[in-house]
Amino acid sequence: MERHLAPAGLEFAETAPVRLVFAREISPSPEAVFHALAHEVPGWAEWFGQVKRARALDGGARREVRLTGGTRFEETILAATSPEVYAYRVDTTNAPLLRALVEEWRLFPSGGGTRVRWTFACDGPLALRAVLKGARPLIGRAFRDAVGELERRLVR
Repeated sequence: MERHLAPAGLEFAETAPVRLVFAREISPSPEAVFHALAHEVPGWAEWFGQVKRARALDGGARREVRLTGGTRFEETILAATSPEVYAYRVDTTNAPLLRALVEEWRLFPSGGGTRVRWTFACDGPLALRAVLKGARPLIGRAFRDAVGELERRLVR
């Protein structure tokens, strides 16, 4: 069943009840990483293991993402400022319990490459908050693996 989430803004990435923040340094430039994030949306399925399919909608103003376990998201792009930030919020999903979800990718020049910082910011009932906080190591591993795979693809 599709559920509509709260229309959170970019500030939610800093104020959400649950904020999981991860970072990793990779060798490609911030411009190359930003291009992969914002302009090669179908490519997410090739480097982010949990993404089964992704596609841009409305000329890139929105996205549709399907995860490997069957979860679906329709998202609105909140920021696409090259090469610093790419962020989106989930508008509708079939995932239970979520009230609001924003993901923010910040890119910083670092030693000839890029420091990628990803913030997963959400709200939901206490049970969901506890599960997500407990899943932090798994979510962090998924991020590190994804960014590592993105790096391999960009340096080919």
